[in-house]
Amino acid sequence: MAWLQTEIRLAPRRRGFHLITSEVEAAVAGMEQLRVGLLHVFIQHTSASLSINENADPDVPVDLEMAFNKIAQEDFPYVHTLEGPDDMPAHVKASMLGSSITVPIKDGRLCLGTWQGIYLCEHRDRGGPRRLVITLHGE
Repeated sequence: MAWLQTEIRLAPRRRGFHLITSEVEAAVAGMEQLRVGLLHVFIQHTSASLSINENADPDVPVDLEMAFNKIAQEDFPYVHTLEGPDDMPAHVKASMLGSSITVPIKDGRLCLGTWQGIYLCEHRDRGGPRRLVITLHGE
């Protein structure tokens, strides 16, 4: 059994849902040697999140962004407003989606479904670079 861990820094992205599957895979040296395992990805931020969702139709991230903006609207009477109108809605969205994902590994590859991809969900207008901790375990 092996444990490997690395951290990566993602370039700043605009608000929205961004596929990062290839960036995560590129950061994980040694995954191809595993017969079976788990990949855990954790984001070190409270105003962005991670999700697994459809990776093929470009309308999906657009619709996800629209839906989450309706659920956590900026004009809601939030108390926490010191960091701007997009900050507290970003915390709500991040709480709903979560700060980590876990993907099984089989024969050196992520066991994502045909239409699945890993998304960085950027909930701030200008969130800046985002840090991920990627942990790999397997044999």
